Amino acid sequence: MSLIIKNAKRVEDGVFVNCEVLIKKGRIEKVAETVNETADQTIDAEGQLLAPGFVDVHIHLREPGGEAKETIATGTRAAAKGGFTTVCAMPNTRPVPDHEDTLNTLNKKIEKDAVVRVLPYASITTRQLGKEMVDFESLNEAGAFAFTDDGVGVQEAGMMYEAMLEASRLNKTVVAHCEDNSLVNNGVVHEGDVSRRLSVPGIPNIAESVHIARDVLLAEAANCHYHVCHVSTKESVRVIRDAKKAGIHVTAEVTPHHLLLNEDDVKEDDAFFKMNPPLRSKEDQQALIDGLLDGTLDCIATDHAPHTEEEKQSGLIHSPFGITGLETAFPLLYTHFVEGKGWSLEGLVEWLTVKPSRVFNLPYGTLDEGAPADLTVINLTEERTINRMDLVSKGKNTPFHEKKAKGWPVVTIVNGEIVWEENLNEAART
Repeated sequence: MSLIIKNAKRVEDGVFVNCEVLIKKGRIEKVAETVNETADQTIDAEGQLLAPGFVDVHIHLREPGGEAKETIATGTRAAAKGGFTTVCAMPNTRPVPDHEDTLNTLNKKIEKDAVVRVLPYASITTRQLGKEMVDFESLNEAGAFAFTDDGVGVQEAGMMYEAMLEASRLNKTVVAHCEDNSLVNNGVVHEGDVSRRLSVPGIPNIAESVHIARDVLLAEAANCHYHVCHVSTKESVRVIRDAKKAGIHVTAEVTPHHLLLNEDDVKEDDAFFKMNPPLRSKEDQQALIDGLLDGTLDCIATDHAPHTEEEKQSGLIHSPFGITGLETAFPLLYTHFVEGKGWSLEGLVEWLTVKPSRVFNLPYGTLDEGAPADLTVINLTEERTINRMDLVSKGKNTPFHEKKAKGWPVVTIVNGEIVWEENLNEAART
């Protein structure tokens, strides 16, 4: 089936230009100001923004084992609604994808239920327990995107080094949630003003940064690509910046919530503001913003982490870490930073598309002719109020409930197929 998107606009060198796209056989056939051809299907974008489909290298789909929180079907539908066309699923499922049979079963489920492209991680250690390393080679052959123990930092340096050597041999990436368990002290928020104000245990900055400092040296020794998840502290940014200057192959991501919020936003015992790493100080928040702008931090990833309503009603001490993020990421970032702070729209789109793709050598995130036809059409002008109960994700656990935002994806296309569509005049589509 062929498809034409008419009357869209794209950003080039900081200015809007007219853009029309012809899609054939799942790929971008032609990109021009005007496409004078016919197709099986036409979408009139009515002057809205056309961007490459977003790429999120850090999400949680929960299935198998956590279907009450999210499923592959619901999570990828949430991704499509948010304009994401490729997502990379973390391995904290039950069972963990730590064996080729488990990963093969997961891939079959993804093929059956996913509405966007899903690239699954495999774990570094069996059951993410940090005791025994997985068979990297067999998992690589079974289609592992990269290797990570996700929400559990690999505590033993020797184990991490061995994993990096194996990953390097296979030209794969080791991805790390960085946290030294001996420094966490059962913390549930940032160790600072918020922990003192609410009288709850805090997680210090060094719990994260010392692990990153260790790992960049291991990565240098192993000649391995090392990617840091959800950076949250100023010390971590400094370590990553210094490592890059030293020529070490380290990349890093930052989440929308760590860019948009800090510990001062945690007003009360509200688990919708509980995530790991926690919301840090204003100084840390500014370091993350500076690190993104100067290229120390490579891309933005949501760390979409849905939980049940019951779980998140148990307060900061007893509720699980994590918030949802796929459906609100772009509107919140666009409204706060592009409209509010004067950031480049083109730059924001790149942090969500071509830059994560480059980090992992993926052929996505562009509007180039010949590329996979992964696209999103975005309404930049309509302001909406976020209502967590309207999220299509099973997880309604967002700290951004009742926030107003612009920049809502209205059409999402994966491999030339429309997977999400809203608010288009029916007369505009034939």
